[in-house]
Amino acid sequence: MLDEQTVNYSDSDIKTLEWDEHIRRRPGMYIGKLGDGTHADDGIYVLLKEVLDNSIDEYVMGAGKKIEVTIADGLVTVRDYGRGIPLGKLIDATSKMNTGGKIDSKAFKKSVGLNGVGIKAVNALSIHCEITVWREGLTKTVRYSHAHLLEETDPTPSDEPTGTRVVFRPDEELFKGYAYNDEFVVAMIKNYSYLNAGLTLIYNGERYLSKQGLADLLAENMTDEALYPIIHLKDEDVEIVLTHTNQVGEDFYSFVNGQNTTQGGTHLSAFREAVARVIKDFFGKNFDYRDIRYGMAAAISIKVEEPVFESQTKTKLGSKDMEPGGRSIQKFLNDFLGKELDNYLHIHAEDTAIMLQKIQESERERKALSGVAKLARERAKKASLHNKKLRDCTIHLNDPKAKEPERTSLFITEGNSASGSITTCRDPHYQAVFSLRGKPLNCYGQTKKVVYENEEFNLLQAALNIEDGLEGLRYNRIIIATDADDDGMHIRLLLITFFLQFFPELVRRGHVFILETPLFRVFLPKEHKKTDNFMSSTPAPKKRGRKKKEEAPQTEELVTNIYCYNEAQKQAALKKLGKRALVTRFKGLGEISPEQFKDWISEENIKLDPVRLRKEDNLANLLLFYMGKNTPERQSFIIDNLIVDE
Repeated sequence: MLDEQTVNYSDSDIKTLEWDEHIRRRPGMYIGKLGDGTHADDGIYVLLKEVLDNSIDEYVMGAGKKIEVTIADGLVTVRDYGRGIPLGKLIDATSKMNTGGKIDSKAFKKSVGLNGVGIKAVNALSIHCEITVWREGLTKTVRYSHAHLLEETDPTPSDEPTGTRVVFRPDEELFKGYAYNDEFVVAMIKNYSYLNAGLTLIYNGERYLSKQGLADLLAENMTDEALYPIIHLKDEDVEIVLTHTNQVGEDFYSFVNGQNTTQGGTHLSAFREAVARVIKDFFGKNFDYRDIRYGMAAAISIKVEEPVFESQTKTKLGSKDMEPGGRSIQKFLNDFLGKELDNYLHIHAEDTAIMLQKIQESERERKALSGVAKLARERAKKASLHNKKLRDCTIHLNDPKAKEPERTSLFITEGNSASGSITTCRDPHYQAVFSLRGKPLNCYGQTKKVVYENEEFNLLQAALNIEDGLEGLRYNRIIIATDADDDGMHIRLLLITFFLQFFPELVRRGHVFILETPLFRVFLPKEHKKTDNFMSSTPAPKKRGRKKKEEAPQTEELVTNIYCYNEAQKQAALKKLGKRALVTRFKGLGEISPEQFKDWISEENIKLDPVRLRKEDNLANLLLFYMGKNTPERQSFIIDNLIVDE
């Protein structure tokens, strides 16, 4: 029986939002998460990428060989020297949804921005957006705020080179306290230069130009030495580079029409299969594809007509064909590699010999593990039915039908208290929890056999679904959530060692993070009276006999609870809340209530510190330094970097 207070559902409840309001209310549909710029996938970088994509498309179509990018105090300027937006359609192209020159593939045969959304999203999510065009000896400018037109100039003569300039400032109401991190911007700029050899990109005065294309990208990103010179194969619609190293697993990069498809897609799957098949056929031996790809570092870039991505952020390709009604991507890559890679292997006998040796070594290692791995998989399969270590979520990264798969997270916690708190308040759709039993095994110097023999590591591997590579990875973010004390730091280091030792591609791809949790809570007690512009949730009782005074208008939200991540933040909070403020120090995650945890791990507020690998980080040396014998060098490093909390 329906409740008598059931809300009526009528015509008045059906709403139609304007396109700009829809973007502002649902930004995740267009740019992923918002964020403040502390993570490479935060929305402010997606806004920059959307503008740059348009400029890159001009270069791809043969117009303009230089793009200038400037970022200063949150204001972004991108100037290209392409053909320029047609003046008569400048308003439509920048403020009318599903309007653009790329919808008809005749003008932009192989571009990224097909649906006319990108620049509109930038417009709607910016407090200021200005687009200037130089074309056919004329110039015109339009200015917006939150996609509302403020000014449109008449076309005037100009001798400036043709092209488009976009200036925008993200809305700080949405991107709270945002700031562009040069490291992330430079990485984006470098990728564009690698994918467009011959294109000059200038960022804040620094010039980026790649001569070797993807070969430069692979050399820049490998953290181990190549066993043989990088194989570089290129044609009109495809560029492929590959080599082998002594690294664990495989390390693949993929791009479509200049877009970095960090989650892969149909082209990467087709490439992984095709490259292994061609090498197998060349040697004429019954090699397992896994052995061929083990230790392989490679990158692929293809150009697809009218590509279909699985989300607006374009991180995973869904297209199966190179062009509508044309060859499949699988057949295209099979044909290309079957000719070009096979020819290369026949010509370069020395490189081929090294490749064969590497594959045979991988085969021997895998076979030595096969018995142990089989038993471990059976154990993990049985455990998965009643695995108390894993509290799974309902949505996974490897589900092609999943909505917002980039939000999927696995929290690795220590102890039942912390895992219980997180489990109670997590988002069960996107957030899973894996509970450790104390300190994990130090796996430094161990073979992969330990992954199968150690129950916790084996169950963690099974939970992540990464035994055979990252294609089946179930969570986008692997979050190490440990206490901020000595034991917690040690557990954190042991887990990072595990990932670097056996699954470094997880780190290289930016999947591993450290959860930042507050050290202090500065708050006003519930019984306090109104003071210093702050109010208690329980107001003080009114006294009789006094004339009621008119309260001053409240100009800002009153704060009685501030979480602090360091000593400086604690002192600032004490100063803000006044003399009556109290301080609670969090000694461990188990002491934190589910209500507090819920706020910290929400998509809007979660603070994550990514674990990164740089080119200069040689994995073997890195692990030796931190996890090897207690050398004088490490002792000196600890002493030199010791921070005393006074």
